[in-house]
Amino acid sequence: MSLRASVVEQLRRHGIEPDAPPAELHERLNELYLQEVRRLRERQRAGEIALRDYAFHVERLKRRYPLLGLPLQAWTE
Repeated sequence: MSLRASVVEQLRRHGIEPDAPPAELHERLNELYLQEVRRLRERQRAGEIALRDYAFHVERLKRRYPLLGLPLQAWTE
């Protein structure tokens, strides 16, 4: 089994080299996503992002990580 080309492309877009099993790559990607969510929350608490706009920022961030919504079986060919 090998990773789909689109998966490899998206992983590399986030700075992740596809050099491990899909489950480990998913974990790395998820950790990056969580770090970004935490930074958004910190920015909102610091007053850089209005509370009313926070959900918009989170949704925009979520759209940058579509692989996290795919089951691991869909990552491979």
